[in-house]
Amino acid sequence: MFSSIAPLARLNPFYAPHFQLVQDGARKRAGPAEAPTTRRSLAAASAAEEYSCAYGSGRFFMLCGLGGIISCGTTHTALVPLDLVKCRIQVDPQKYKSIFNGFSVTVKEDGVRGLAKGWAPTFIGYSMQGLCKFGFYEVFKILYGNMLGEENAYLWRTSLYLAASASAEFFADIALAPMEAAKVRIQTQPGYANTLREAVPKMFGEEGIWAFYKGVAPLWMRQIPYTMMKFACFERTVEALYKYVVPKPRSECTKGEQLVVTFVAGYIAGVFCAIVSHPADSVVSVLNKEKGSSASQVLMRLGFKGVWKGLFARIIMIGTLTALQWFIYDSVKVYFRLPRPPPPEMPESLKKKLGLTE
Repeated sequence: MFSSIAPLARLNPFYAPHFQLVQDGARKRAGPAEAPTTRRSLAAASAAEEYSCAYGSGRFFMLCGLGGIISCGTTHTALVPLDLVKCRIQVDPQKYKSIFNGFSVTVKEDGVRGLAKGWAPTFIGYSMQGLCKFGFYEVFKILYGNMLGEENAYLWRTSLYLAASASAEFFADIALAPMEAAKVRIQTQPGYANTLREAVPKMFGEEGIWAFYKGVAPLWMRQIPYTMMKFACFERTVEALYKYVVPKPRSECTKGEQLVVTFVAGYIAGVFCAIVSHPADSVVSVLNKEKGSSASQVLMRLGFKGVWKGLFARIIMIGTLTALQWFIYDSVKVYFRLPRPPPPEMPESLKKKLGLTE
């Protein structure tokens, strides 16, 4: 049992690249000689496959952004009832004591239609966020990879994923903030507004443009760690699954089998995302409900225990959400025949430097 766990432990995102290279090299030397094969680097695509566009082209980034719109907009909107109950638990834990109690109280007070409150700002806001998150991630991953060079991009690929995702999320949250503020007002303040058309002019009349962007800093606190975990954990989990779990190379897997791996890796990443970003999510929910409060004031008032309210609901929501987002995003890439590079492999030049080739 421990022999199977040890290799997985070595694949954690903070494992030193030098030691991993030495161990990988030792395994390669010990195994039987392999027939020469054509490898692909992190930013390369197979010439044998027919793609609709070149990797890193304008069309590629545009369609990746479209995939982000579809994956984030649809999944977040589908989970509005759970998100509504989660937000209410965070801002009024005395009234909404648990997930099931929250659903029960909401249906009793507002009917079944009440569970759909906030669907419009959710759909618009998270569609815009998905466009920036996935589209800019691909842009920054290639940009930073080219700046590092092929060898360093492989050696420090986890850091590359973290930097690219953080950069993308910075812009994605600016796009999301106005709709997120309106959504929380609609969901957590009974009688304030029932629709986006009612909420927006009312918020603007009370606090001006600040009403829509006062939560952007807490959003960065919540979403940037979430997205860094979402992308880096996903990328490394996919790499580990193909290396240690899937019994054949990715190139020999069908598109359906590859999408199953995508879904599993996405769910694993989603659980960690929820835990990492939940305290900031609690602050955002309370901050957008109240007038005149700052993030630090809300954090001090909630305390350590308060910021973890609603975590179980969020783990269920974010785990499912992240898995579905990656599945839909990868499906869009398959549908439009976009280049989908396999898990990165060590460049030939680096193998020669380390003496791993004959």
